[in-house]
Amino acid sequence: MALPDSADELVLLHNPRCSKSRAARALLEERGVPFTERRYLEDALARDELEELERRLGRPVAEWVRRGEAAFAEAGLDATSDGKSLLDAIASHPILLERPIAVRGSRARVGRPPERILELLED
Repeated sequence: MALPDSADELVLLHNPRCSKSRAARALLEERGVPFTERRYLEDALARDELEELERRLGRPVAEWVRRGEAAFAEAGLDATSDGKSLLDAIASHPILLERPIAVRGSRARVGRPPERILELLED
């Protein structure tokens, strides 16, 4: 499943084991917002999708990588790692992707707090 091209589509990059991700999903469901769920641990984002996600978020990857995961250190990353290395690591270890992230058209939001994803519903 690719990232959405249209503002009519919303994709939630979701990890059902994460409480913030579950809360974001519940917010969308409570509001009757149609969305597609992409479980990124099972359907990992390709390297080019991660680059596109960075563009849509408008934030450097260093701000949405999960530094506390064991895979971060195992990949040889630290606070000085550059964006290319971080994107490569997320492509290889999808657990490093912050969650949840909602993507709609040309925009995306990290759902921390989960209510941030609702910004994508504003036009």
